[in-house]
Amino acid sequence: MSGLSHLDAKGQAHMVDVGDKAETGRTAIAEGLVVMQKETLAIVRDGDAKKGDVLGTARLAGIMAAKRTHELIPLCHPLLISKIAVELVIDEALPGVRVTAEVKMKGQTGVEMEALTAVGIACLTVYDMVKAVDRGMRIEGIRLLHKSGGKSGVYEADAV
Repeated sequence: MSGLSHLDAKGQAHMVDVGDKAETGRTAIAEGLVVMQKETLAIVRDGDAKKGDVLGTARLAGIMAAKRTHELIPLCHPLLISKIAVELVIDEALPGVRVTAEVKMKGQTGVEMEALTAVGIACLTVYDMVKAVDRGMRIEGIRLLHKSGGKSGVYEADAV
């Protein structure tokens, strides 16, 4: 995982030295939900939010956040990411928005934190864009769905 740390004899955390790790293809996929009132979802779906394009803005925010994860979370390595894809899908059954992010790179550390950060910031951006009409929205279920690459191999989350 990017930014795994260890403690020294004094209990101090340090960024893990990944210099001796093999470079492999790394992929992580994360998801999260923004649950809202049906009326709020209609505003998002119809593009009627006063702040503008909710889904497009949140997608861009997620991409930008993934690229800056090392600035937001202590002990994460800065990474040369090759792909960041953030998808926001209207889900009438929630009601709300489902957010997924996929991050890829070839390197010596994983991209789980980048995918999770992309989802978290995209969800927060959705909230920010329509909070004036629905302060009761909930951000839920942010979790890692998949990770591959590196020594620990493949991880697949259980279905919910």
